[in-house]
Order: sequence, then structure tokens, then C-alpha cells
Amino acid sequence: MAQKKPFALRIDERLMKAVEKWASDEFRSTNGQLEWLIHDALKKAGRLPKKDQQDDSES
Repeated sequence: MAQKKPFALRIDERLMKAVEKWASDEFRSTNGQLEWLIHDALKKAGRLPKKDQQDDSES
């Protein structure tokens, strides 16, 4: 498993509440939801490192 790097994020309260609700609806933690959102956006933009793109195509 990849090592996690702590990161402080300042985010608008309304956005955070929306992310928390979405995470709850999908049975994820808020952190997990944010990670998934960032990963999905990077994947769609073609900006994932090569290894991560290969891992996604195998699953």
C-alpha cells in the first residue's frame, strides 16, 4: 500500500459538508472520499503517474 502523506486542507464549509454527505452516502470516510475524488480527476485528466494508470487498467 502506498504511504500516506498528511496534508492540511482549507475548504469552504459548504463544500466540506457536501463532501461529508457524499462520503456518508457511499460508505466512505471523508478522507477516503477526497482521495477518490482527486484520483478520479487525475485519471480523467490523464495526469496520473504511469504506474497508477497501469494499476487501474488491471482492476
